[in-house]
Amino acid sequence: MKSWRKLWKLSWRLAVCALLLAWIFQAIFYDEGKVAWQRQGHGLAWDALTKVQRLEIAWTYGPPELLRTLETMGPGGLILSLVFMGLTILIGVFRWQNVLRLQHLDLPLGRITQISFVAQFFNSFLLGSTGGDVLKAYYVARETHHKKTEAVVTVLVDRVVGLFSMLLFACIFMVPNWALIRSNKDMRLLSVIVVAMMLGCGGFLILAFWSGFSRGIPSARLWLRKLPKGAVLERSLDACRQFGRDPLFLLRILMISMVLNGVCVLQFYALTRAFHVHLPILVLAALVPMVTAVASLPITPSGLGVRENLFVRTLTIPGIGLEPKQALLLSLMAYAGFLFWSAIGGLVYATLKERERLGEITQETEAAPEPE
Repeated sequence: MKSWRKLWKLSWRLAVCALLLAWIFQAIFYDEGKVAWQRQGHGLAWDALTKVQRLEIAWTYGPPELLRTLETMGPGGLILSLVFMGLTILIGVFRWQNVLRLQHLDLPLGRITQISFVAQFFNSFLLGSTGGDVLKAYYVARETHHKKTEAVVTVLVDRVVGLFSMLLFACIFMVPNWALIRSNKDMRLLSVIVVAMMLGCGGFLILAFWSGFSRGIPSARLWLRKLPKGAVLERSLDACRQFGRDPLFLLRILMISMVLNGVCVLQFYALTRAFHVHLPILVLAALVPMVTAVASLPITPSGLGVRENLFVRTLTIPGIGLEPKQALLLSLMAYAGFLFWSAIGGLVYATLKERERLGEITQETEAAPEPE
C-alpha cells in the first residue's frame, strides 16, 4: 500500500511538471506561430483560423524559432556558466563541512565532496531542488555510527540556513529593484512569498538554536519523550542547541552562503552574455534567488516547470524586456548546467555503490569461519 501511495504522489507531481512545461512551451510557440503567420502575409487572418489550425502552426514554427535562438549562444558564456555551477557545489561542500565540525563530526573533505555530488545527482529528479538531502542524510548517518542523529541534523541545518541566506540575499537586492517590483503584480506577489518564506526560515532557526521554551516548562521534555521517536526528537533538539551556543556560527555560515548565492547569480549572468542579451546584474541578483527559492518547494521534480514559468513571467515584464523564448532558454540552459554536474554525481554514485558492495563482500569473507 505504501509503495502505491508513493507512486501516486510521484505521478501527480510529474503530471503537474509536464502540464507546467507544456503550458509555457505552448504559450511561447503560439506567439512565435502568430508572428510567423502574419510575417508571411497569408490571406487568412490569424483570428479567423480555428484553434486546431493555430495549434498546428504554433508547433510548426515555434520549435525551429527556439532552436535558432539556441544556436546564437556563444560557447564561452556557456562554459563559464558550467564553471560557476560547479563552484556552487564546492562552496556548498565547504559550508557543510563547517556545520559538521560544530557537531565534532570530522569527515574527510573528499568523502563530504562525494556525498554532496551524490545528493546533486538525486536532486536532479527528486521533488523540489532539495530531494537529494534525504540521500545526503542517509550517507552521513552511515559514516557516523555514534552520532547518527547529529549527522542528520547537520543536513537539515545546512539546508535551512542555506535557504534563509538565499531569501535574505533576495530581500537585500529587492531594495535597488523596488521600482521594478512595485510596477508589476507578478513581481509583487513573488516578493511577498519570498519575504514570508524568509520570516518562516528565520523563525525556525531562532526556535531551533536559541528557544528556551522546553526549559521553561519542566514537563515539556517529559512530554517530548513520550512522542513517537521522542528520544530522537530530543537528541535532535539538543544538537540544534549546539549550533546556537557558538555565537559566530550563523554569521560564518551566512557569509559562506552569500558567496554561494553570488556565484549562482554569476552563472545566470554568464548565460545572458552567451545569449548576447543585456540584463543588469542587479536585476538578476534579486530575481535568481527569488525564483530558485520558490522552485525549491517540493511541487515538481527538481522544480522543473515551476522555475521556467516564473522566469518567463518575470524576465519578460516591462523594464526587463526579454523575449519569452530567451527567458525560457535561459532557465533551461541553467538547468542543463545543473544536469551536467548531476551526471558527474551519478558517476560518483555508481562507483561509490560498487566500492561499498565490494567492501561488504570483503568484510563478509573475512568474517566467515575457516573450513575445518
